[in-house]
Amino acid sequence: MYDNDSRRAALKWYRRLRLNWIFTTSTFAGNFLIALLLTFLFAEQGHGEAVDFVFFIAVLSIGLWITEAIPPFAVGIFIIAMLSFGFGTDYILEESAPVEKYLGTWTSNVIWLLLGGFFLAKAMSIVHLDRALFKFTLNRFGDRPERLLLGLMVTTALGSMVMSNTATTAMMVSSVVPLVLVLGKDASYSKALLIGIPAAASVGGIGTIIGSTPNAIAVGALQEKGIYITFVEWMVVGFPVGLILVYFFWRFLVKYHRIKGISIDLSSLKQEEKKIDPFKRRAVIFTLAATILLWVTEPLHGIPVAASSALPMVLLTLTQVITAEHVRALPWDTLMLVAGGLGMGIAIVDVGLADIVMQAIYLLPFPVFVLPALFALIGVLLSNVMSNTAAASILVPLAIALPMPYGLAAPVIVAIACSCSLLLPVSTPSNAISFGTGLIEQKDFRPGGFYFIVAGPLAAIISVLLWVLFYM
Repeated sequence: MYDNDSRRAALKWYRRLRLNWIFTTSTFAGNFLIALLLTFLFAEQGHGEAVDFVFFIAVLSIGLWITEAIPPFAVGIFIIAMLSFGFGTDYILEESAPVEKYLGTWTSNVIWLLLGGFFLAKAMSIVHLDRALFKFTLNRFGDRPERLLLGLMVTTALGSMVMSNTATTAMMVSSVVPLVLVLGKDASYSKALLIGIPAAASVGGIGTIIGSTPNAIAVGALQEKGIYITFVEWMVVGFPVGLILVYFFWRFLVKYHRIKGISIDLSSLKQEEKKIDPFKRRAVIFTLAATILLWVTEPLHGIPVAASSALPMVLLTLTQVITAEHVRALPWDTLMLVAGGLGMGIAIVDVGLADIVMQAIYLLPFPVFVLPALFALIGVLLSNVMSNTAAASILVPLAIALPMPYGLAAPVIVAIACSCSLLLPVSTPSNAISFGTGLIEQKDFRPGGFYFIVAGPLAAIISVLLWVLFYM
């Protein structure tokens, strides 16, 4: 009997996998045909075969990112492979050209900066510094519900500026689940916790270049244009914007869910701390402090952030906090996606496709100073239905083609807006983690999602334009 049951179960899963393979293959083929048709129509404008080729890759990549016929990181690899094949040989284009600028995105400063951040985040998790942050929040903010909610959101936001937004959310949500189970999933405070924490992780990541992948994409694209934004220069605009958005969203949650005056029992949140090697914990704290110090003092010592990012890789492996097994578990797929997005951006600008698209945008009945706002709105809307990294990869190369100072402001505005996508459980991994607890419904994300569709772009536009006035 058990054998028959196992055979039936295996057959059922085999059929599912086979149907899934058919679905993804047909979706990829459909995207390919749509991109081919649109490219054929676009080619009639006579912009040249190089422009047409990059247009085809861009349209196909957008379709693959939206439909997820293949994983997003695979799209990044596909982009670099196609650009290398198209420009590095004469099979598609009549003349070949050097492709080092596309392959070089794998070793850009942005990739190294993100990789350094991944090492720090993994090490903090290994020595339970993430749990120490949560314990500090409880001790500091006490048992008043609204103050505790603010404390949890601020702690999440600060953690997400250094750690992965996903890892920060996972840690904080798992810490409050016992309280949610005691209160009940229908309790207003439970909903506020499970909505506020992922929101704080997403918008808190705006604070630093490594806090959110769209930030790194914007910095990398500007760097290719000869505009270098240091770690501190980004924090000047990103840090206050992230915390301000968290604060006002906290006020929104307090009012919307009417959590003032309620009482809660925090005994369920007390956790026993596991014993951690004190040497390893001190090593992580020292490495974290030294790396961040090097990042924020770059204008003083002149050491590039890429070189400073090697410090956690060396020290954390030297002290055996991070082993080969940990390194294999790092989110390398994110780096692949970023590298592909940067390569796509370089190609769009180099062949003149960005200028062609921008000329079409200029024909719209909007003055130039309205275009950054338009990009911000498109960014937050796109990010709600697809990866915010993919959305930034599409929009940043177009935004950077705007005349100065908008060409500096618009990519940063887009990056910030793309981090404010919180309408659906699938809009961001942070939302998905909260939704995955089974303690919150999809409809509960909508009020906050609509709030950030307005508040995110608005905060980005005001703060970045003020920042650019001083930066220029």
